[in-house]
Amino acid sequence: MNHGPLIFLGVFLAMALSWHGMVVVPQVQLGRLQQTNVPPAGVPYPTLRSGVAQQGREVYRANGCYYCHTQQARGRAFGADIERGWGQRHSVAADFLFETPVMVGSLRAGPDLMNIGGRQPDAASQMLHLYDPRITAKGSTMPRYRFLFDKRKIGQRPSLDALKLPGEFAPEAGYEIVPKPEAQALVAYLLSLQASVSLFEAPLPQAPRKPETDAGTNQPPVAGVAPTQPTGSASPTK
Repeated sequence: MNHGPLIFLGVFLAMALSWHGMVVVPQVQLGRLQQTNVPPAGVPYPTLRSGVAQQGREVYRANGCYYCHTQQARGRAFGADIERGWGQRHSVAADFLFETPVMVGSLRAGPDLMNIGGRQPDAASQMLHLYDPRITAKGSTMPRYRFLFDKRKIGQRPSLDALKLPGEFAPEAGYEIVPKPEAQALVAYLLSLQASVSLFEAPLPQAPRKPETDAGTNQPPVAGVAPTQPTGSASPTK
């Protein structure tokens, strides 16, 4: 008996169901996402990056930074990203609305960068880390990106953009290290990575509220016990 048509039909159905589950369902659920206004100020989220930061995204992509860094802070059920300080909340689909392609990454040889601009907002420190990661993180396995910088003789006055390199990393006397436009764009992109907006599906953690105290006693109220009159206070008049 020829089972060829039946096998073909089974394979076709399996592929069709897989395609439906991996392409059609996500498109229906996420394909129509729009910017949302975040209360209380009603600021739209997410926003488009500046032109320089957008150029830096291409530098990030061209140098394969996503091979060793992720851009997806996971919730407590999947790891300790929040506890590590890599993000203030877990990542959701809305965070990647204007990302094409999305570079969430699949390996963490280095820390997650989803909120790197929020936790390390100093551009000078970011530049030093790109030039030689051992300056800012001893023992780092990240490669140097010195080709993003120029070494040149100091002119009549030092460049305002010249790196302030410590001891062993500094060039010889009379020379300075200046970032190329690619380095400046890459740092602008890194500083733009700030997923610190509270969303409905991913709210920021609330700070614990301090217990209210009874007036005059400076003690927290006890359930079921009426607050006592402070010693020495006048009785209420009728």
